[in-house]
Amino acid sequence: MEAMTVVNPAWRRLNQSVRRESARLYRLRAEFGARTLPPQPSAEQVESFERRGGELREKIQAQELQLSQLKEKRRHTPAKLTLKELPETERFAQLKTEKKHFIDTIKLIAYRAETALAGETREALARDDDARALLRRLFVTPANLRPDPLSQTLTVELHRLGSPLQDLAVAHLCKLLTDSETLFPTTNLRLIFRQVGST
Repeated sequence: MEAMTVVNPAWRRLNQSVRRESARLYRLRAEFGARTLPPQPSAEQVESFERRGGELREKIQAQELQLSQLKEKRRHTPAKLTLKELPETERFAQLKTEKKHFIDTIKLIAYRAETALAGETREALARDDDARALLRRLFVTPANLRPDPLSQTLTVELHRLGSPLQDLAVAHLCKLLTDSETLFPTTNLRLIFRQVGST
């Protein structure tokens, strides 16, 4: 984990500053280039034009210097670091981000698995909308786990839901899952799904 390469937060902040100051320099240059005098300017207009031009030139020069210094600092800052090389405070923030991505990935996998189960369950239900509602109820329903190392099986006994139509849909799902002959992760136990009271 600590060998994982991540974007250096210090480089990211410098890069953001470079982009921000570049935009400011662009606006100053655009303002300087857009300045015009009327066809027959008065002495006051000429004086104001020159004064404002001088102010803008000074701002542009200062902005160019600041931008150059930021770019030089960014050039000497590594863009990537290993997680181990990050300062402790930055490491915690990075781990929080990685944790969020990991949890989001788990949620996505769970949603896809639920969608696949819903597709199979709809065959035994009258309405398509009932499938996800049934699964949500099923996921929080108590179950018995009965491992049998001799026969290398793990039986998952689901408690009945109290509705004949829903129980029929769950029985259909149990058969599909059992027929898939899936092994419980990290074991050699084949999963068997059935409802309590069924044979």
